[in-house]
Amino acid sequence: QVQVVESGGGLVQPGGSLRLSCAASGSIFSISAMGWYRQAPGKERELVASDATGGTTTYADSVKGRFTISRDNVKNTVYLQMNSLKPEDTAVYYCNARIYRWFGSPGYEYWGQGTQVTVSS
Repeated sequence: QVQVVESGGGLVQPGGSLRLSCAASGSIFSISAMGWYRQAPGKERELVASDATGGTTTYADSVKGRFTISRDNVKNTVYLQMNSLKPEDTAVYYCNARIYRWFGSPGYEYWGQGTQVTVSS
């Protein structure tokens, strides 16, 4: 039993900020990577940012310089600080975690339920 839950979405004006949180819980042995994806209406789900074990981070070109991903490995929590938000950032944001439930077992992708971010005046 593993749960991945996002929070922190909402409605903000252009130029505003939000911080999203995602916590993984349950029978977890380790997590190799955590990341954020988003999906806007009529568009495919896309990677926003990821944080792999060891601290390697990646960002979509569209959010570089505006978003920052961080991770607390003790709490199994990943955050996404979103600054200078634009209307095109409007989407449902999903947390993803590559989770190993026991040593030697294969890792599986777990997804949160999503949290809505709306950027509008």
